[in-house]
Amino acid sequence: MAKVRRVKAPPKKGDAFAARVLLVHASMVACAGRSGSIGIKTMRYLITILALVGVVVSALALHVHYCTDTQPCDINEKWDCGIVNHSPFAEIEHIPVAAIGIAGYLVLGGLAFWRQRALVFLAALIGLGFALRLTFIEEFALQVWCLYCVISQGVIALITLLSLGWLASEYISLKRASRSA
Repeated sequence: MAKVRRVKAPPKKGDAFAARVLLVHASMVACAGRSGSIGIKTMRYLITILALVGVVVSALALHVHYCTDTQPCDINEKWDCGIVNHSPFAEIEHIPVAAIGIAGYLVLGGLAFWRQRALVFLAALIGLGFALRLTFIEEFALQVWCLYCVISQGVIALITLLSLGWLASEYISLKRASRSA
């Protein structure tokens, strides 16, 4: 069990952000274990959980696509999920982009769960490219942002970085094993 070092000076009164940072850091240290690195099993589950977060966010965007009511993400003229999800760019061959996102996140989660590191990284790169294309459309064609799309962009970027680290750790461990053999 990893030992968590207690901080002697607590955050100043009203500084909830610092307390959250300390809590997140302590949980990361506990997950990392004694070696200071996130284990293979932990990375697998972390990517799977992030993929499930992506499924939920994409499902919320799909709901906006089929709904005509005022949405909670209709914040102002620059942030409106309804405009983005009802635009001509919201479908590819009559398939909602959000449905493609749900399918993509499910594939990523399954690949991560079954430890297919290279395929996870390849699928994440494809998903990141797709998300960047959609972000480009939001910025320059529509000039309106969708909160769910931006969250999804962050999730796929994080999955891509984590899968790269996961793949690199496998490569490094294979290199070390071949040197010692």
